[in-house]
Amino acid sequence: MGLTLAEKILSRRLKREVHAGDIVVADVDMATVQDGTGVLTFDMIRELMGKDMVKYPNRAMLVLDHMGPAARPEYSNMHRRLREFAANTGAILEDVGSGISHLLLAEKYVKPGDIVVGADSHTSTAAGLAAFATGMGSTDVAIAMALGKTWFRVPETMRFVLKGKLQPGVSSKDIILHIIGQIGEDGAAYKAMEYAGDTVPTLSMDARLTMTSMAQEAGAKLGLFPSDEQTRAFLAQQGREKDWQPLAADPDATYEQTLEIDVGRLEPLVCVPHTPGNVKPISEVAKEGIHVDQVFLGTCTNGRLEDLRAAAGILKGKRVAAGTRFLVYPGSRGVYQRALAEGLVATFVEAGAVFGSPACGPCPGWQFGLLGDGEVCLATQNRNFKGRLGNPKSFVYLSSPAVAAASAIAGKIVDPRPYL
Repeated sequence: MGLTLAEKILSRRLKREVHAGDIVVADVDMATVQDGTGVLTFDMIRELMGKDMVKYPNRAMLVLDHMGPAARPEYSNMHRRLREFAANTGAILEDVGSGISHLLLAEKYVKPGDIVVGADSHTSTAAGLAAFATGMGSTDVAIAMALGKTWFRVPETMRFVLKGKLQPGVSSKDIILHIIGQIGEDGAAYKAMEYAGDTVPTLSMDARLTMTSMAQEAGAKLGLFPSDEQTRAFLAQQGREKDWQPLAADPDATYEQTLEIDVGRLEPLVCVPHTPGNVKPISEVAKEGIHVDQVFLGTCTNGRLEDLRAAAGILKGKRVAAGTRFLVYPGSRGVYQRALAEGLVATFVEAGAVFGSPACGPCPGWQFGLLGDGEVCLATQNRNFKGRLGNPKSFVYLSSPAVAAASAIAGKIVDPRPYL
């Protein structure tokens, strides 16, 4: 009986065949927390183990990405606790300015076939490298850090067969928004979303990570791409080609459901307030002439170099509209350095954008770029729940980097294709 990619990864780790519905306990290759969830996790470890401890220090990572640089004393104290835990245990510390945990996992730590858990729902981003990567609660991650293992229910898998070629101005963000709009925000609850089809080899790792970042918005345990030549190229770019191995589902794997999508028929999409499943075509939204007080490019969903290149290409030689703020946050220090080297940062600054340090930026609603009452933000992040950018009286729309850049120039939500 063939195995899905999720079943195959867990079966290899356990050295026995497991299938959807099985409950298993498996060693984890990396357990992570960020500054918003770390203290909860460490309190649980102290309660359970009587002290700060981790089983494998090189498999436990703490990232200061949601609140750094700290804007309040409470945040500074949380950061101090994370640094103290790292000093006590030897766990990996990625301090303020390193970037977002999900990008750092992909760039520096995760390889195909790994098992990764994190006290952050978008830990599933790393599954773009064919790793079983998923978010868990702080208690479960505390167990994973302290004991080096945790439990899983092997998920059923939905297979998405992507066919055709994306049109100019359309990106992988539009593919995942289309999928969430079609199946709904609980359409893949606790399932794996596995991608296949002739479009997949054409999608870069940046594009894939955008899609796996948003698996949670469809309720999924994780989204999974096979490990192929794109995976090898990405790891080689990070100086880690030795970590590559081919990995894919068996041809005769059993899926709960298979859906086919002709990506060549997609147009840019926008998710309107206040849920990620409220997806509309740009041709419909642009007719409304929606003024944007702020445009935000960044986050674990669209803060990678490919995203900055797409936006800068549209913005080059133009100015951000009066009455609109444009915030740009690179997802990691590596992305920042390459954006500097390529002149992308200069393009954004010359156009009137505000360029921030590598971090989550305003996405969690805790700092730098929060909205006023009644204000509208078009963001490339993954969620637009009411209050997501810190103010329940504001309105958050979601889009690709191309739509974001064109809308920053126009001062309202527009179709990016005339700006290409």
